[in-house]
Amino acid sequence: MSEAKLREDIVRLAWSIYDRGLTFGASGNISVRLDDGWLMTPTGTTMGDLDPARLSRLDADGVHVEGDPLTKEAVLHLAMYDRRPRAGAVVHLHSTHSVAVSCLHDIDPSDVLPPLTACYVMRVGWLPLVPYFPPGDVNLARAVAEMDGDHHAVLLANHGPVVAGRTLRDAVNATEELEETDRLFLALQGMRTRPLSSDQAAEIRRRFPTEV
Repeated sequence: MSEAKLREDIVRLAWSIYDRGLTFGASGNISVRLDDGWLMTPTGTTMGDLDPARLSRLDADGVHVEGDPLTKEAVLHLAMYDRRPRAGAVVHLHSTHSVAVSCLHDIDPSDVLPPLTACYVMRVGWLPLVPYFPPGDVNLARAVAEMDGDHHAVLLANHGPVVAGRTLRDAVNATEELEETDRLFLALQGMRTRPLSSDQAAEIRRRFPTEV
């Protein structure tokens, strides 16, 4: 796909995310891997009003070479790519239900959500929690980089989700599935639930691998 088309896709999907209330104000960012670097949504911009020509462009070394000023979360995106060589895109949002879950006390940091639905297991798989660091902190990127690459989504404590995908559409779809599952998880608090069994989840993962 040409760089021009990728720029258009970033803007179109970013607007869709913003229009449906999955991110707010100037929060959240999207990146796409190029043959010789990356494109990222710039700092201080709303996903509802991006200009394809002004997206930040990084070279193969992660150096900002073109476009509007770089997001402070760039190091976080690059850390996700570093452990996932097949990842073509990364989406980071401050979506309400996912942020809410990231603030809960009694969640399993090795896998935050139970396998409530087959679609969640297919598109997300499992979700480790990254300890809290301030946005843009190099230690946040380091914590992500130190995790293994067997998953393609993480939840940043008191912050929000970061999801990689082979394509931008894959990353967006998985992010939306994660937000919906977080909404279900919160709605079911205090109720007896019946998640998929470990065997059922393993069978879905075998048939529909989510590795990136």
